[in-house]
Amino acid sequence: MLRNGLEPWHLLIVAIVIIVLFGSKKLPDTARALGKSMRILKSEAGAMKHDGTAPSTEPRSASAPEAASARPVDEGTATR
Repeated sequence: MLRNGLEPWHLLIVAIVIIVLFGSKKLPDTARALGKSMRILKSEAGAMKHDGTAPSTEPRSASAPEAASARPVDEGTATR
């Protein structure tokens, strides 16, 4: 039954089903999000390969307030 594998008309049927399920308005946003996720995955994999470290379980964030709150507080400026 699956001896021939996927033929072009199989892929056409899958594409039609996806368009019907998700609608044509959501597909560009979904593709954009998938592309962004793939770029992030590729850059993280390259960084891991370059560093030789294990992957972290927390996602990286580019927001400045979170990075600022992670810095240690100077003991002279801390209020008691």
